[in-house]
Amino acid sequence: MRDTSRRRLLVVLLALTLVLLGVDVAGGPGAGQLRAAGGAAFGPVERFLSPGADAAGVGAAEARAGVLRDQLVAQSRESRELAALSGAPDLAGSTFLPARVVGVGRQGAAGPERVTLDLGARDGVRTDLSVVAAEGLVGRVVAVSPWTCDVLLVGSADLVVGVRVGAAGTLGSVGSGARGPQHRPAGQLSLTVVERGTVRSGDAVTTLGSVGGSPFPAGLQVGSVQDVDEAPGDLTPTASVRPAVDLTTLDVVGVLLTGPRTTPRTPSTATG
Repeated sequence: MRDTSRRRLLVVLLALTLVLLGVDVAGGPGAGQLRAAGGAAFGPVERFLSPGADAAGVGAAEARAGVLRDQLVAQSRESRELAALSGAPDLAGSTFLPARVVGVGRQGAAGPERVTLDLGARDGVRTDLSVVAAEGLVGRVVAVSPWTCDVLLVGSADLVVGVRVGAAGTLGSVGSGARGPQHRPAGQLSLTVVERGTVRSGDAVTTLGSVGGSPFPAGLQVGSVQDVDEAPGDLTPTASVRPAVDLTTLDVVGVLLTGPRTTPRTPSTATG
């Protein structure tokens, strides 16, 4: 149907072209005006008849639609992640600045070790602040510029986090799975218990807490025990830990300005 219409329009255009050519050759009056009018009238028709122009127009429109669709998907994902971050139970009572990952830095044996966020000193960010996702601890701020900051991620070779393990709160530390006597697969952390205690698969691993809450407030999810190493005679058990946060898909995170709400201590009097 479209090919038939093209042929008919071509016949009409050819006839009109011959008429205009005859008038122009004969030097008839108004030949220039006729050419201008013909261009204005038949220009859109020529574009319609031109497969290349038509395809280019459709291709450009599809490209613009694709860019817009990708932007909407990204905005929707960011909105969901920000809502999850704001509603995370472990972050109740905390104050944080939402930020986006805009760069990936050093790569280690176990994966990325640093990322760059789109917040800096002008936003109130300083070094030794915790960075979190809805699922738990991401890392700590180690360098700040006016508009951006660098974050050392959990699992990097240079970061060790004091933790408590399980319901009993066994003390320990979590570091890179690429270090120590037990080499962990990429994406796993290494737990070393610093006091004799029982560690079981599935135990929650949370931050012990730093003095003044910096860099790490107490109670942030670090991960969960995956496998306990079989090492008879060791006084301090070791285990692999699955991180709470997938560090390979980071997007929206929060820079903690104050930690989660804690219960105030009450004075007590010794008896004896």
